[in-house]
Amino acid sequence: MRQGRTRKRGSRFSLFAVLVIIAAAAYWIAFYVLPNREHTEPDWEGMKQPVFVKGQLTGYSASGTGDGLLLPLPLLQDYVDPAIRYEEATKSVILSTDNDLLYMQEDSTSASLNNEPVQLRLAPEEKDGVTYLPADALEDLYGLEVEEDSVTGAVLLMTAGESVPTGTVKGESGGRTKALRNEPTIHAPIIADLPPGTMVRIWNTENENEEWLYVQMDNGYTGYIKTADITADGEKTVEQKEYVPTRAERSWKGKAVNLFWEAVYERKPNPANFGELPGVNVVSPTWFSIVDVDGNVRSKADSAYVDWAHKQGMEVWGLLSNSFDADLTTEALSSYEKRMNTIVQMLEYADLYDLDGINIDFENVYTKDGENVTQFMRELKPMAQAKNLITSIDVTPKSNSEMWSLFLDRRALGSAADFLIVMAYDEHWASSPTAGSVASLPWVKNSISRIIEEDDVPAEKLILGVPLYTRIWTETMENGEKKVSSKAVGMKTVQELLAEKKLTPSFDNKAGQNYVEYKVDGVLNKIWIEDKVSLKSRVELAKSFGLGGVASWTRSFGTLEAWQTLQEISK
Repeated sequence: MRQGRTRKRGSRFSLFAVLVIIAAAAYWIAFYVLPNREHTEPDWEGMKQPVFVKGQLTGYSASGTGDGLLLPLPLLQDYVDPAIRYEEATKSVILSTDNDLLYMQEDSTSASLNNEPVQLRLAPEEKDGVTYLPADALEDLYGLEVEEDSVTGAVLLMTAGESVPTGTVKGESGGRTKALRNEPTIHAPIIADLPPGTMVRIWNTENENEEWLYVQMDNGYTGYIKTADITADGEKTVEQKEYVPTRAERSWKGKAVNLFWEAVYERKPNPANFGELPGVNVVSPTWFSIVDVDGNVRSKADSAYVDWAHKQGMEVWGLLSNSFDADLTTEALSSYEKRMNTIVQMLEYADLYDLDGINIDFENVYTKDGENVTQFMRELKPMAQAKNLITSIDVTPKSNSEMWSLFLDRRALGSAADFLIVMAYDEHWASSPTAGSVASLPWVKNSISRIIEEDDVPAEKLILGVPLYTRIWTETMENGEKKVSSKAVGMKTVQELLAEKKLTPSFDNKAGQNYVEYKVDGVLNKIWIEDKVSLKSRVELAKSFGLGGVASWTRSFGTLEAWQTLQEISK
């Protein structure tokens, strides 16, 4: 009897073990062999009008529908144009491209395009603290393609020139559907069953998992489908907006700029006294300045000077300064209205005096106002392009100086202007605590290379600013301490001094230029000389980088020897 009970108990245990094994096998087959037939909703289900870019959910939602569709400003700044400007004080939005400047305000269909009034079909509006812009205006300005699915509400955004491969689900019409899953495995839940012939956009043609493709349907649904279930059959491309070459590209591509600045003070320069200027093809007189907080411009322009320059085959790029007044600059660049006041006046002066370009020289600017400087250039460029004008801005080498360097976003300015003129001088400035070169060659080389490498400014957009002046440094000892002072002099003054004192310069290998020192009444004087030796090195440096040319400060400091040397930039 005991043995029988033992056998019965053993049989029951064996049966239980078999059942467990069968269940485990079934579980393993169901979850690791057979495809998962469970369906799930997209992770954005419940979102109203989610926006997708490159097949990815952006986290932003559109507003309105159909012809009334609006897109959120943060989305556009993240995915279309980070330079779109919003000004809280006026609830306005400023969008700029190379050729167009669109200004609009919330709750108003009145807008301006390149400062000319236009009427929008749909007004921008604010909802829950977010500004929304009319999709149709954005499509026109940027060449976007915006598609909205009326059933799911999904909005698919593609930018001008963007392409994506397309494919079709394989199979006979009315045949078996193919599963779109939320992960690249047959065990993942199904998002949608795709009938044969369904069109999809293929967003991961270079996916490491070659068995699966990440695709998107026109209704916004995204997921993974087996590569074997898709026939790649084309490409969806958003037409690129027709590119209009800038005037700089038309006039200066492959041609070096050889510019000098004309420092204009109280008296008008008389070109009859200039002498020969071989090789010079651009002059930039310091004629214009912003003089008040409303952005009004004062002019010292001279039609006779422009006529003379044009007869010499030179372009005239009138220089506009900020009067080197930091507080004035803060106010004058603080709003679209004030910036546009300056721009419109400059364009009127350009018409009046037949200028060929505008050179911007904003210096002594608070770091906090740097964005406004960049925005000024973004707004100036399309307006100037419409007038066939070159735009350039003067920038210093990179340094930690707040008022003279840190405010300059050279990367952004490289896109916003035709040329950046690098004022590669004043390495040792007027009140420098130590004597030294105005622009030693290694310092100049480093200044240029940093902007090219760190800020990605194309070399052909950079013009090398070269000094035609130097400083006579005086060193004295006072109470056991060395005191340094200096005065700026032009090339002719140095040549006359060398001749008068019968001085023979020696070459300073470290600075890459000639150097001389002498004593007057026991006081030591030092000069790092700007002459044909230093200028030739600068020209060779500009050519080695492939720069857009050279610019000299200033004509009155130069000599015939200087112009003869600098003209080599074009050879």
